[in-house]
Amino acid sequence: MTLNIGFQMDPLESLNIKDDTTLAIIEECLLRKFKVWHFLPKDVSYINGCVVAASKKILEFKKNISPFFKTSNLNRIELKELDFIFLRQDPPFDMSYITSTYLLEYIENKVKIINKPSEVRNSPEKLFLNRWKSFTPETLITKNIDEIYNFKERHKKIVLKPLYGNGGSEVFYLGENDRNFSSLLEVFLHSHQEQFILQEYLPNIKFGDKRIILINGKPEGAINRIPKKNEIRANLHVGGEATKTYISDKELEICKKIGPELNKRGLVLVGIDVIGDKLTEINVTSPTGFREIQNFSNINLAKKLLDNLTQ
Repeated sequence: MTLNIGFQMDPLESLNIKDDTTLAIIEECLLRKFKVWHFLPKDVSYINGCVVAASKKILEFKKNISPFFKTSNLNRIELKELDFIFLRQDPPFDMSYITSTYLLEYIENKVKIINKPSEVRNSPEKLFLNRWKSFTPETLITKNIDEIYNFKERHKKIVLKPLYGNGGSEVFYLGENDRNFSSLLEVFLHSHQEQFILQEYLPNIKFGDKRIILINGKPEGAINRIPKKNEIRANLHVGGEATKTYISDKELEICKKIGPELNKRGLVLVGIDVIGDKLTEINVTSPTGFREIQNFSNINLAKKLLDNLTQ
């Protein structure tokens, strides 16, 4: 069966075929002889009840040459004619991102979209996880100065980060007597219109930040990311090291607790982050880790995902 699959995503030339999850999914689609269409969020339009995109058909990937992809010329396609659409552009989760979910929402009763646009919009990763506060570190979301200083006094060591950041950007560790606390707080207060996050510092970060991939609410693979020395961010593109791991009993408990809610919301592909036994993020926008999990555990998550969608 030949399916038409759309990918709303970042420019192909900005991605690394060796470690990118979206490209792993596209590769699996091409292996199955599916027709694959690539378009950018800015190329999606609404006109007279229709949602269309200026799109290029991806014809092939070749890993060892540059560019690694071959595409058709631009085509104007009606997105409701596709069988599946993957919403895979990276954050930031800003008004541009939110607008893209509204446009795709017009057709979500005609085409299966992964993940469901309205629920991506309603489930920002650093807010969504607080529905399960028994699993999360102690967290403050605020811009109130008194609340911030009280939280810092109570926990001594904290982590400060923006509410809608991604990839470890603007994530800061503040120690017990950190002389930069007031000045850094001043920067955050002036540079962010919305509230930001303070969390208790989790010393177990030195052992890694585990990314677990859930498909239809079930854990299917995991990778551990170890931060560099004197660093609290374990994100791979800021120098974190990927290592083989397993899913612990506590992590299975977390997955079993949140899985049904993910399913209920149409969040098919989700990545959760766990430090020690604490849930620190639920990524529903563009979760990554497929390549690393396959390299270490020989689990082909792209195949599992497409099998799940097409059976």
